[in-house]
Amino acid sequence: MTARRIRRSARLIVLDPSERVLMFRFDVAGRPPFWVTAGGECEPDESFEEAARRELLEETGISADPGEQIARTTPEFVTVEGEPVQADERYFLVRVPEPSISTDCHTALEQQVMTQHRWFSLDELGGWHEALFPENLAKLIEMARPS
Repeated sequence: MTARRIRRSARLIVLDPSERVLMFRFDVAGRPPFWVTAGGECEPDESFEEAARRELLEETGISADPGEQIARTTPEFVTVEGEPVQADERYFLVRVPEPSISTDCHTALEQQVMTQHRWFSLDELGGWHEALFPENLAKLIEMARPS
């Protein structure tokens, strides 16, 4: 058995003033639709923080400091290109003043598979009819709230 490649990525939990989180719906041939936070793979010499800043701008049009890492997950999955990977995902929380984004900088692949975006309330995360990743997103948001 061949070891899976480690896929380093920065994920962004983008919250609007109503505490709704931005999610993107992926429609990939041969798979059920699923929703994920903004973010993506780090470039070879890029830090997680640098990737978070770049991915935030590319996927949402928002230029902001992603702040400190708030969580890390290491799921195994198959990428949209069909590669099985072992992920090393670092999460950053970004609060935005309004629920408005631009998808103008999406790559051709992103335009093809990222078919929708939506702002989810915490209540909606628990009972949504399609898969949401990370599965513990509501808990990550709760843990990141100021005490």
